[in-house]
Amino acid sequence: MPPAAPRSVAEVKGFVDLLMAACNDAKINATLERLLAMPDERRKGLVHAWVTDLIIEEAPKDLVQAVACLMDDAVAEKAYEVIFKCKR
Repeated sequence: MPPAAPRSVAEVKGFVDLLMAACNDAKINATLERLLAMPDERRKGLVHAWVTDLIIEEAPKDLVQAVACLMDDAVAEKAYEVIFKCKR
C-alpha cells in the first residue's frame, strides 16, 4: 500500500524546508516573493513550468512537491505572508 498523501502542506517536508530556506537566504526570499506576488494565473503557469523542469532534471521529490504546493492559491498566499514576515 502506498504511503498516505499529506493532508496539509505542513506535512510536506520539502515545503517547510523551502520556506525556511527563504527566511535564511535573501536570494531565495526575493525569488519566491516575486513569484508569489504575481497574479494567480501567471503564478500557476510559472509554477507548472518549474515543476515540469524539476521533474525533467530529476530533482529531489521533496523539492518537486514543495514547488507544486505553490499552485494552490491559499497556500501561495500563506507562503507569501510567511516569507514577508521573516524578512523583518
